[in-house]
Amino acid sequence: MSERRFQQDPGRPCFVISVAAGMVHAHPRTLRIYEDEGLLAPARTPTNIRLYSENDIRRILWIRRLTQERGVNLAGVRLLFELEERLGTRLLEALFDEAKARQAREAAAAKQDQSADPSDSTDHRTDEVASDGAFSDGSATIRTAAQSVPAGLPARQPITRIVATRVTTTRSGDSND
Repeated sequence: MSERRFQQDPGRPCFVISVAAGMVHAHPRTLRIYEDEGLLAPARTPTNIRLYSENDIRRILWIRRLTQERGVNLAGVRLLFELEERLGTRLLEALFDEAKARQAREAAAAKQDQSADPSDSTDHRTDEVASDGAFSDGSATIRTAAQSVPAGLPARQPITRIVATRVTTTRSGDSND
């Protein structure tokens, strides 16, 4: 007996808002906001109940990834989606894959650096700081604004007091009697 698997259409709306919100770990109000901002267009039943498809769920996950992990606001997300539609490519997936590959390379490089010299895993700097702000071994120099004044000019003193004044203006012709 041959068993045929039922293949669903990813564009078929079948999830109500509470189920869709649970799938993406969001509040249903968040999905309504996405719809109000024009980022989603869920299908509606004759009784006006929102129905989300698998494609809508993927889109919600992209919105959440961009806003939470990348710090993009909803207007920026809308622009990115519009660019994808205009270009006809999966721009966001390519950017995400590229970022993931870069993170993997950085993690591999960091792991390689740690395995190269395990005895020096932390930097225990005990060098003294010289009077001009430089380390005694000549490495990084950190100077304050007063220390970076060119020779021959007096160093500026930091502001130690703020004086508030009251300014009163009157229009000509007004009487203060």
